[in-house]
Amino acid sequence: MTQTLRRLERNGMVVRRVLPTSPVGVEYSLTPLGESLREPFGRLYDWTVNNADEIRAHQMNYDRRVQS
Repeated sequence: MTQTLRRLERNGMVVRRVLPTSPVGVEYSLTPLGESLREPFGRLYDWTVNNADEIRAHQMNYDRRVQS
């Protein structure tokens, strides 16, 4: 998870803020660039949910063919 957050920070998708607590904490928030992905990722998520049964069926058919 740390590596993923670092990549997102490096790419300008999130901002990391160190919190002055004991122990020290961190907080991540989306940048405007990261925020711009909410809609397309939301559509991708909806598509995945709507097609999950068909995707699973294809996976099962594939697995049966490969194991034969």
